[in-house]
Amino acid sequence: MGGMIAGGADPADIVATVRRAERAAELAERHHGITAIAGEEEPENNTQAATGAAVVVLGVKPVGIADLAREISGALAPDTIVVSVAAAVSLEQLEAALPEGQPVIRSMPNTPAKLGRGVVSVSAGKHCSAGQLQQAKDIFAAVGTVVEIPEEQVDALSAISGSGPAYAFYLAEAMAAAGVELGLDADLSLLLARETVAGAGLMLAEPGADPAALRKAVTSPNGTTERAIATFDERGLPAIIAAGARAASERAAEITKQLG
Repeated sequence: MGGMIAGGADPADIVATVRRAERAAELAERHHGITAIAGEEEPENNTQAATGAAVVVLGVKPVGIADLAREISGALAPDTIVVSVAAAVSLEQLEAALPEGQPVIRSMPNTPAKLGRGVVSVSAGKHCSAGQLQQAKDIFAAVGTVVEIPEEQVDALSAISGSGPAYAFYLAEAMAAAGVELGLDADLSLLLARETVAGAGLMLAEPGADPAALRKAVTSPNGTTERAIATFDERGLPAIIAAGARAASERAAEITKQLG
């Protein structure tokens, strides 16, 4: 929502629902002009928000998506686009909880969307037209790069871009710990790791950036970086990353089955 507003969306067009009144007040203060409705004050807040909406974004945890979809079903117009940003909830599961023929889109954003640097995937349901899918793409374009993929690739994408920011943060944690082991002050080591990972990310964000080429540019023959990279390869770091991504994708498939 913050990214959409920063990208030019009119806050007056946005209605957000939350459970607690203090959370609603916080959102309304942070995003001036939106309407925020708390469930503890207005038990019908979700149906109120869905009534008359052109696009409804479902942003609760996966286990609550189907119940929320059923809750708002009666308030939806036939052409209201329902977008789920919940991991592991399939289009089939979502469509089963909504009125027959409802346009549905499954999306997978990641946390850098807060800064307008996110990656957002979209996968259209069987009743979603090309124009409706484009409308969703236009909305999400305000928060980063939008990619259209078939639903069967969502778990793989989630393992790379959805969980990926955590991998980068994990790397920064490990680098900071390594600096302390080498004798650096903990605060200094954390600063070095944080700024290095953030700076490298900005370099990767340059048009046409190639991670392999950027790595090679830093890796002088017989130098310190070459020795570090060789050690990573010897210890099997690429295989470890691939195994982690595979485990994330498999876990997403497991959750889908559990929710089904």
